[in-house]
Amino acid sequence: MPYIIGTAGHIDHGKTSLIKALTGEDTDRLKEEKERGISIDLGFAHFDLPDGSQAGIVDVPGHERFIRNMLAGAHGIDLVLFTVAADDGVMPQTEEHFDIVHLLGVKLAIFLITKADLVPASRLREVEEEIRILAVGTALEEAPIIPFSAVTGQGLPELRARISQMLQNCNKPHPSGYFRLPVDRAFVLQGHGVVITGTALSGDVRIGDHIRCLPGDQTFRVRSLQVHNRSVEAAGWGQRIALNLSGLEKASITRGHAICHEKLTLVSDRFDAFLEVRPAAAKGIKNHQRLRVHVGTAERLVKLILLGSKEHVEPKGSAYCQIVLAEPVMALRGDRFIVRDETAQRTLGGGIVIHPWARKHKRGEPELEARLHALHTGDVPTLVEGFINESDDFALPIGPFHQFLNLREEEVRDQMDRIKTIRSLSAEAEKLYTTEKKWQGLKDSSLKALKDFHLLHPLAPGMDMEELRAKALYAVPSRLFRDFLEILAGDKLVVREGNLLRLPQHRVHLKGEEKGLMEKIKKHLGENPLAPPDLKQIEKDLGAGRAKLNEVLRVMERDGAIIRVASDLYFLSDCVDKVKGVLYKYLANNTEITAATFRDLLGSSRKYTIALLEHFDREGLTVRIGDARRLKSPVPAGRQRVP
Repeated sequence: MPYIIGTAGHIDHGKTSLIKALTGEDTDRLKEEKERGISIDLGFAHFDLPDGSQAGIVDVPGHERFIRNMLAGAHGIDLVLFTVAADDGVMPQTEEHFDIVHLLGVKLAIFLITKADLVPASRLREVEEEIRILAVGTALEEAPIIPFSAVTGQGLPELRARISQMLQNCNKPHPSGYFRLPVDRAFVLQGHGVVITGTALSGDVRIGDHIRCLPGDQTFRVRSLQVHNRSVEAAGWGQRIALNLSGLEKASITRGHAICHEKLTLVSDRFDAFLEVRPAAAKGIKNHQRLRVHVGTAERLVKLILLGSKEHVEPKGSAYCQIVLAEPVMALRGDRFIVRDETAQRTLGGGIVIHPWARKHKRGEPELEARLHALHTGDVPTLVEGFINESDDFALPIGPFHQFLNLREEEVRDQMDRIKTIRSLSAEAEKLYTTEKKWQGLKDSSLKALKDFHLLHPLAPGMDMEELRAKALYAVPSRLFRDFLEILAGDKLVVREGNLLRLPQHRVHLKGEEKGLMEKIKKHLGENPLAPPDLKQIEKDLGAGRAKLNEVLRVMERDGAIIRVASDLYFLSDCVDKVKGVLYKYLANNTEITAATFRDLLGSSRKYTIALLEHFDREGLTVRIGDARRLKSPVPAGRQRVP
């Protein structure tokens, strides 16, 4: 079982000396660190466990100026060795480091009263009491406290035994999901290329694997791996890993990036979270406050928006919030984060990511806090349903689900089909998922939109399908919307006629004013059937509004009373039938007919005969060859003689 041990505590309280005494390794690797005698950046070592395995060690700087470096190494810690110097006792950075360890959810700790050789036993008891007060009300309040001296070796045997006992008895759960490693170091090694290091949070990686860097979406191949300075073929969660990557000419990867499996593709520019404010935040945290957030090894400037009715969270208080980031970060549900003030002077609080790709929320949004609580505490079915319902899209493919749940794709597929509140849909080659709530919402809103359309346009045969999709409650792809309508049609809820949709009970019946207008149109078109007035002339002659006129004309056209032969030209249907008979009769005895000949046959003008010939072309009755028309197919039997 792999483990990570981390240090924490005020500057000059003996963290690096502690690790050297424990492992024999000096974690101060920088020239400046050795010259100044203080840790500036992260240091790394390993501890040998009795079963032959090794635990990685991350030694963090204690100075307040280097808290950002401390935070880059504090994630993924299983056991913290928390130092408090016997002569100083609990100091400001002791309290801040403790807040960070608590907020990151570390459950195991050993407190070391360092420099124990410098003080009497009474002082050791005083410092122990200070530590107990510091830890009260947290998961670490029962942690063991060991007096320790790096000079005399006091407490070292007990410390070794405690570390081994606590790690081997902690029953650390196997994290779910694909490989993910926040980068804490990246450098170019002469002759080898780019090397990155970090603590793997989940999954495993092998030599030859293709991995992704987020943010940035670059992909690379793993050339080689090391764990505790030893080359390995594979490594994984809970281990300190060094990866040599091919595909990079220079170190474009930096601290704050995450190296992960290719199936992980999404990054966050805003996320919903549960926030806890620590006592050190004397003024609490207010709505829309600008802060710094640390998640993984990344640090980002953010705006924190309190959700619900709160405008302020007091020290020791908690709330749901949305964090809007100035730059994207790779974060998943369940990740811990730390919040510091905008000037990076003090730690104010922290929390847990509950929705890494949240949408903007409206002030006073109904049931928002209840929905966020379900996303925070729910089981897989609750999380899946909540995730879909929070999305602006009607249905989603499998990809976002496995990343949201931080599970492998095959695990999620197995569960999706068993969730009763989820409906699966086929969209071309991809299966999509939505909730019964969203399905019902889309159905109800679509039927209401059709009903409203019929009330507003009683003479229209139906609503255009794309017009209905544009009014849909959710964003629905065109192909998926057609499939949705096919299901409604199969359930006899709608009738589809081409691209038009109507409710089954909708019928167009002209009555009153519209019926009178229809009779006037028929009479007007019949006064000179082969040279009828165009639409503009009808509107003028009858004094009818264009919108009402168009509605009545569409009804007449659909009922077969008239035929539109051009965009603004209508003929009575029986007139068109007679013209068609004349055309058939002529072409029964002649191979082709010109527009001029056809005009003479009808005794009409070119304006009308050309429109009629083009109408017959569109119908497939005739085909144009040069300046003449021919029948597209031979004259059917029985049609040679036209009455």
